[in-house]
Formats: sequence, structure tokens, C-alpha cells
Amino acid sequence: MDSLTTFLVAHIGQSDALLMQARQVVGLVAAVLAAMLAGQLGRHGTDRLLARRERADD
Repeated sequence: MDSLTTFLVAHIGQSDALLMQARQVVGLVAAVLAAMLAGQLGRHGTDRLLARRERADD
């Protein structure tokens, strides 16, 4: 019974460590995706603004 308890405690500890590392990776991936989305939205917004100014000049 003690070996089973030791195994479970070790398994939970390893799972916790793995989840902590996974959170860092997920956070990094989310930050990269957010930066890419912001860049795309910024470029799209700038294109629309320039197109609107060109139409106003005509």
C-alpha cells in the first residue's frame, strides 16, 4: 500500500510540473498569436484609412 501511495504522490507531482511548463508554452503561443492578430488588424485598419482618404481627395 505504501508503494502505491508513493507512486500516486510522485505521479501527481510530475503532472503538476508538466502542467506548469505547459502553461508557459500556452502563454507564449497565445502572446505570439495575439501579436500577429494585432499586426493584421492594424494593417487592415491602416489600409482602410488610406483608402478613405484617397476617396475624399477624389
